[in-house]
Amino acid sequence: MSNLEIVTGAGPVGSTVALQLAEQGINVRLLTRSGSGPQHPRIERRRVDVSDRDALRAAADGATAIYHCIHAAYNAADWERELPAAEKVILDVAASLNAVVVFPESLYAYNSDTVMTESDPRNVSGGKRGVRAMLLRTREASATPTVSVVASDFFGPYVRTAHAGERMAPKVMAGKKIRVIGSADQPHSFTYVPDLAAAMIAAAHNPELWNSVLHAPTGPALTQRTIAEAFADAAGAPAAKVGVLPAWVLDTVGKVHTDTRELAEMNYQFTKPFVMDSTASEALLGLSPTPLDQAARETVGWWRAEQARTAAA
Repeated sequence: MSNLEIVTGAGPVGSTVALQLAEQGINVRLLTRSGSGPQHPRIERRRVDVSDRDALRAAADGATAIYHCIHAAYNAADWERELPAAEKVILDVAASLNAVVVFPESLYAYNSDTVMTESDPRNVSGGKRGVRAMLLRTREASATPTVSVVASDFFGPYVRTAHAGERMAPKVMAGKKIRVIGSADQPHSFTYVPDLAAAMIAAAHNPELWNSVLHAPTGPALTQRTIAEAFADAAGAPAAKVGVLPAWVLDTVGKVHTDTRELAEMNYQFTKPFVMDSTASEALLGLSPTPLDQAARETVGWWRAEQARTAAA
């Protein structure tokens, strides 16, 4: 059996999946347009445009699993134009290799009015949410085996452009005030990226879980204030100072500013409870979420290492 697995993309999910695989003794070929990604003796970084079918087929030769962790600019038009075509290439190449494809997925396709579970329909329409629902339907219809592992908002090492990323963690560590969207005190699920990566790997290695949608192990719903306080505690910083950017501000600015409009589309996630349950998937995967205090310590440790690296450079 081949000891080679492919990871596309070196963002927070791709980098974490690649490192976890390498630490398990699996040879990883990490494909990006720039050749970037974490360094490890078992990680081979290659410059490959994975939308190029022939280039991807050559780079993935011999692989048994592909973890597709590449995304697109955060707007519905780019998602609709780029993501379906990119996933078709991945699925076609994986089929030629008899490989499984594992996708990280969001909660965008869910009706979030109740606690979201694995058995919920994922059939919303319109905007970025509709694109995610369409991608899930396409994977389900594909002859290529797939697993979609759903996560809520990310935090953890390598996470920058996220609500609990660079807009929160390093500022809280420095004792600075932060402003969160919508509400600081509504229940909201946050997924620790190493838990998502572990779930993706476990699913890839268990054919009984193929052709399914799973939830990444995710702890009890927090609030934006609670996770900020966890970062402050882990850093030994003063109590987190948390202000709020009301949702109506994003709605108003979004009428004239495209990027803000794309962000405002997700206001519903922060103005009312936004809660996922991963209990069923945890049982199938044999995994559980990392305790918040440990996840916060590891996140703070990564940010401190990044700050030291940047200062040295």
